[in-house]
Amino acid sequence: MSIDINQFAATFMEESLEGLDTMESLLLSLVDGDTEAVNAIFRAAHSIKGGAATFGFAEVGRFTHGVETLLDQMRSGQRETGQELISLLLDSVDCIRSMLLAARDGGDIDVAKVAEIGNAIETCLADSQKQDRGHDPERQSVVADGTGDSVFDINFSPHADIMVTGNDPLRILASLAELGELQTKCEYKFSGDLALFNPEECHLSWKVQLSTSASRADVDELFEWVDDVCDINIEVAGIKSPLPATPVVPASMNQKPGLVAQSPTQSRESGSIRVNTYKVDALINMVGELVITQSMLGQLGELLQSGDVGCIEKLQDGLAQLERNTRELQETVMGIRMLPISFVFNRFPRMIHDLNKSLGKPLKLTINGEQTELDKNVLEKISDPMIHLVRNAADHGIESPEIRRAAGKPETGTITLNAYHRGGNIVIEISDDGAGLNVDKIRQKALEKDLIAADTVLSDDQIHELIFSAGFSTADVVSDVSGRGVGMDVVRKNIKSLGGNVEVSSVRGAGSRFTIRLPLTLSILDGQLIEINSETYVIPLTSIVESIQVTQSEFESVAGSHMMYRLRDEYIPVLFLYELLGTARNRDLDAKRSLLVVVESEGVKAGIAVDDLLGQQQVVIKALEANYQRLEGVSGATILGDGKVSLILDVASLLGMAKLSRSGRSH
Repeated sequence: MSIDINQFAATFMEESLEGLDTMESLLLSLVDGDTEAVNAIFRAAHSIKGGAATFGFAEVGRFTHGVETLLDQMRSGQRETGQELISLLLDSVDCIRSMLLAARDGGDIDVAKVAEIGNAIETCLADSQKQDRGHDPERQSVVADGTGDSVFDINFSPHADIMVTGNDPLRILASLAELGELQTKCEYKFSGDLALFNPEECHLSWKVQLSTSASRADVDELFEWVDDVCDINIEVAGIKSPLPATPVVPASMNQKPGLVAQSPTQSRESGSIRVNTYKVDALINMVGELVITQSMLGQLGELLQSGDVGCIEKLQDGLAQLERNTRELQETVMGIRMLPISFVFNRFPRMIHDLNKSLGKPLKLTINGEQTELDKNVLEKISDPMIHLVRNAADHGIESPEIRRAAGKPETGTITLNAYHRGGNIVIEISDDGAGLNVDKIRQKALEKDLIAADTVLSDDQIHELIFSAGFSTADVVSDVSGRGVGMDVVRKNIKSLGGNVEVSSVRGAGSRFTIRLPLTLSILDGQLIEINSETYVIPLTSIVESIQVTQSEFESVAGSHMMYRLRDEYIPVLFLYELLGTARNRDLDAKRSLLVVVESEGVKAGIAVDDLLGQQQVVIKALEANYQRLEGVSGATILGDGKVSLILDVASLLGMAKLSRSGRSH
């Protein structure tokens, strides 16, 4: 059979991006003398370079080769670790990542940036080579002919199975040709019966003479990737002695091709996910339990068909067991999609490192709860809102060192990321120890934008909420980094689209905290089934405060506003779905309704009048947009046990339709 090595390109891409994350994380905490960290960074770069050569990402391989050489000098003690070098390596990581993502997604590379960083690496290496040639007599002794080139004699004999391992000898020879002038002599070493010849095996060997300004280490590194599937001997010849042979490396391979993505990586990310083996084992065990239950129910079904009614109790037990198996299987499958939030948190140390330089502020990042898990889809979509909030905290939350000293604070400002589970949600907190929100300034800006009236009385918490108004900003100067308030309405909108919400609390002079609450998954929710006008709806349990029995006489009519109900010490509006969703009204039922489901979103409470409470259950969310169209006030639909479709109510949207807000109950 034939083996297409490009089927492994997607795995190479995924592992390379993970390797870049490892490099970035270690570089950010690297100190001079940390040999173990430097070795780990070097290994990641070496793997990326070798894989890039194997899968045809020539530009990535060439660029990473320079990075690898710098790292090799660091680990051998030839180069000291300094902030300038770390910054160059971090920029290099960005360039490699951009090239890989461009290859994967079919995007464009910032050619100018890659060239700039590549030139900086070459300059850095050239300086070190000048120093080596001026101080290393051993290196001077192998200069052959006054051109500054060393001459290497290389005997390269691949094992027969080298191509089965995903390696291509011709690509290695092409990489050698990029180092300098190459002459090769190919020898054929198959001596068996041609009828038994396997075209997937390699039966060629090469004698190579290479004239190059590269070091012996550079040559050795090209073969490190295949040293276990070949016999290799490299000697320094010192003078040129051409072999009577013609080059066997195709001219097209000696050229420097642009970055070309190999199938299947030309398409966008496949959405793969890495799963711990214990989760897969648990899933296999659950499937086994399900098979046993199915077999038991099948036998009971045969007994029922034969007229044995005495097995009905066993059938009920079997159905209960099936329910347990199904719930456990559901939880196990959902667990496979759960990933630690560290996948998002790990990008912020680099951001803080860059903001330190761009803002001229000493900043420190503290991370807690990075192993807290949530659904992969939620994880991918929460990244952008968090980036915005962290940038805001660094740019406008944290004061300048001078102001912090005057206030008796340490010069270094601290931004803290924290995540934890609470109930069926994940809570993410982004806090800082900066200046806090200026309520006077926020109120003044709100007056200027006609968001509130001059005589409106608001608490500090209500004033803080105003920063989520569309287009609201208190920034005197809009910076390149952020502007606290600019886009905060988009942040809240994006979080709400995930079924979550965001709240802010702040103390003037002590800092601010943004709290994001999200469902663990977007696929399943715990819901309360309600009945209104003989129709069944679902309200997410996370939105329900309580359910109470009321009488119509307890409702109070307010002119120009909603019907109100006094819930202990506060009045809450009463909502009727027929008014909000435009459904048919049953006046007879209106007069008899005696149940009120109190719901809350973003600090706003309201009561939904219902006919009956039908029970609680987990429901699978189906998107309406994919099968029908978007409906305001409805977040999706589900199919109930009787096969009927039930709408899932979006409480935040319903309150918005009713024109309710924290700053004013209705208007």
